[in-house]
Amino acid sequence: MLRAPKSTFSRIGRRFAIAFLLLTGAVSIPRSARVMASSIGTAAGAEKPAPQAAVKPASVTSPDIPFNDNDYDLEGEQQLFDLANQARAQTGAPPLTLDAGLTHAARIHAEAMFAARQLSHQFPDEPSLPQRLATATRAQLDQEGENVALDFAATQAHQHLMLSPPHRANLLNPAYNVVGLGVIRSGDRLYIVQDFGHALPNYSTTEVKERIAATVAQARRQANQPELVRRDLPTADEAACSMAQADKLGTASVRQLAQQYTVLTYTGLHPDTLPANASRMLFGRHLRSFSVGACYARTESYPAGVYWLVLSLD
Repeated sequence: MLRAPKSTFSRIGRRFAIAFLLLTGAVSIPRSARVMASSIGTAAGAEKPAPQAAVKPASVTSPDIPFNDNDYDLEGEQQLFDLANQARAQTGAPPLTLDAGLTHAARIHAEAMFAARQLSHQFPDEPSLPQRLATATRAQLDQEGENVALDFAATQAHQHLMLSPPHRANLLNPAYNVVGLGVIRSGDRLYIVQDFGHALPNYSTTEVKERIAATVAQARRQANQPELVRRDLPTADEAACSMAQADKLGTASVRQLAQQYTVLTYTGLHPDTLPANASRMLFGRHLRSFSVGACYARTESYPAGVYWLVLSLD
């Protein structure tokens, strides 16, 4: 029997469950960061950013069990990693890279399953998958997925996971590029956790601003508009970081900028992508210059991290 979350069930042949009841579960979260965007003009009646609901990340806790590296089935973890990449190679999907933070998260969750003697993607008082992965890894993720299983051996578990569509989809998802594995042996049984993610490039603040500037220049060219001069304001990054510290777009620093410039503030994970309302501000022939401010931060609203961005137009 296969068990997937949210009341989605599948069954495999009894030949796989003669001596033991195999349990598995899969969840995939192809999320994109919730994007905030607001434009503030220099004229009266400027648009104000709407209040944003904050999601408080819960802390990751592990059961009161004295675990160390010797308690994990390191060979089983390596076997599952190798088998996953072999299967991906057969379908043309890029290989996964082991992430130490995701492995830490997977092991903690495997401990929780062992302590509860059951499989679950989220136990009571445990953070959601995106929150616990963000807490554990330095990688910036925009997609997450997880397989959990209980089986006799790593090779057998891989075979069973590949027979289930949702688990196979996680294993072969070409978007995923990092993985963490946690395997705990209890007698002849293995508690298995596979945590997948899509890690974004780790841009510096300078690189983020350069990519946004290139996107602005390209958008102007496509609209047959003259190129704008880039003049980054000394207070631009300060305004961006003030938004991150306040976990909102509208701050005193941003309002001060808006007294002299037309200001677009927004959040995003992809510096090459401007918000939908940017076009109406970028294509004015009267514009002469622009400035970019950027600040990366993890906040209550964005526990996995996001870029806080300020685009000022003159």
